[in-house]
Amino acid sequence: AVTAAAYRLFLSSNKLEQKIKDALTGLDTRSVRNLAGKGSRIRNMILNAELPEKLAEEIWRQYKILSLNEGAGELDVAVRSSATAEDLPEASFAGQQETYLNVRGDKEVLAAVKKCIASLFTNRAISYRVANGFDHLQVALSVTVQLMVRSGTGLSAGQAGAAGVMFTLDTESGFRGV
Repeated sequence: AVTAAAYRLFLSSNKLEQKIKDALTGLDTRSVRNLAGKGSRIRNMILNAELPEKLAEEIWRQYKILSLNEGAGELDVAVRSSATAEDLPEASFAGQQETYLNVRGDKEVLAAVKKCIASLFTNRAISYRVANGFDHLQVALSVTVQLMVRSGTGLSAGQAGAAGVMFTLDTESGFRGV
């Protein structure tokens, strides 16, 4: 688990807190263009920032341990994000941040961790925090790297299994033509 404390370390070591505040200046969640531009700018800042060396080394080390424990040189993993304010009585952030499946290798795991961090600033997550009165920098994020579990395990040869979620409308706008 990449903890919320590690998330905050990542932001502070890259001096991103003020840059995020600055990027959110003039935010208008009623304007898709404004919201999308600000969200994209923040996500790009995060993706272009460096994980602190000790944090990256610890993520890589733990990934190697997980791989070895499962008898693999490089294990396929799921890299999942969870916001600290995800399941509150007055608001639910569940499902707003990204999950990456079938991630393999230390570079790919580290890249997926950064993508999860960046997903705290999707357009949907930003507008939801605004609508519910949450400070963008008070909500932190944790990232879990876990064994990839295949759907359909235990099925007979020739059978396929699948799992997933499908939305019949755009969850941000309510548009049904997606």
